[in-house]
Amino acid sequence: MPSFPGVNHLDAVRALQKAGFWIKRQGKHIVMTDGVRIVTVPRNNPINPFTMGTIIRGAGLTNDEFRDLL
Repeated sequence: MPSFPGVNHLDAVRALQKAGFWIKRQGKHIVMTDGVRIVTVPRNNPINPFTMGTIIRGAGLTNDEFRDLL
């Protein structure tokens, strides 16, 4: 079972901003970077749990670290 079912895309963006990411550009997806990594957050509500797991791993975070940022 995925770790993060039902995460709103705006909550995910806020959590990533707390982790040091900023919004690089927006469109149908929100592209964020921390200067080294680039993650893409879809504007789906809720974000698919498997997609959210991929975003968390791409940001270099663990599930527990991301949960603390939410």
